[in-house]
Amino acid sequence: MPLEGHVEGRYSRAMATNPLGVHSFVWVGGWDREQCESAVASTVEAGYDLVEISGMNPAAIDIEHTRGRLEESGLGATVTLGLPVSADINSSDAEAIERGRAILMGALDVTSGIGADFLGGVIYSALHKYDAPATDATRRNSAAVIREVAQEARGRGVRIGLEFVNRYESNLLNTVQQTLDYIDLVGEDNVFVHADVYHMNIEERNFRDPLLACGDRLGYVHIGESNRGYLGTGTIDFDEVFGALVESGYDGAITFESFSSLVVDDALAVALCVWRNLWDDNMDLAKRARAFMLERLPAS
Repeated sequence: MPLEGHVEGRYSRAMATNPLGVHSFVWVGGWDREQCESAVASTVEAGYDLVEISGMNPAAIDIEHTRGRLEESGLGATVTLGLPVSADINSSDAEAIERGRAILMGALDVTSGIGADFLGGVIYSALHKYDAPATDATRRNSAAVIREVAQEARGRGVRIGLEFVNRYESNLLNTVQQTLDYIDLVGEDNVFVHADVYHMNIEERNFRDPLLACGDRLGYVHIGESNRGYLGTGTIDFDEVFGALVESGYDGAITFESFSSLVVDDALAVALCVWRNLWDDNMDLAKRARAFMLERLPAS
């Protein structure tokens, strides 16, 4: 089947005003040396500007090797993760909070070490289904750690992104407004909203109003379909999404995210309930997603 709208070759800023990225889980389930080589090569082949690297196990990432592969390829990178229950900073367990702080500082080391300038994801709580609402105390515990991470990140030129997710994956930040209020609590100017339209499709009334409400605090955007598969095969109104991004003047990274049990890490598959293969040709998936996004963005 021909790839409608696909343009051969490397992504160019002459084609769109936003750098376009793809999540590494489209290519590989982890980030050892071999997986790094594979993901970087595939990202370049698919024509993207950057690769989003999972930092869920920062100690396992070879920083020097990764930086070298990125520099050789000319790719940019971002780092994202979700905290495990055992390292939940959105809690009253001092030991868990310290473990979470250590993971985040390790992920920050990876981010700055590979030459990236963005660390995001579900870094303010554990990525799992809670059995009770967040409390004011746990929210403040979380914000205190994020404040510390953001202060350290500023000196390294790294921005921090908070990815609000649906109610089944966190009890703390589920909407844009909750995220903006939390950023106010943190009080650091290098902390931004990390918007994901998959989660917005569940929790928000629409896409336009929340995205516009972010203003200049929108720092990163995940694009994914309602079924986590090919863009345009689900229920998300992408015309409204991209229309709002253009209207707001957002010129930051837009990264395609999709999961299939064919590739994704086993632990993350359980956390995200990825029970089936939504695709089996990741290169076709990624190239079509890039073409889909380019068609909806203005040329520079």
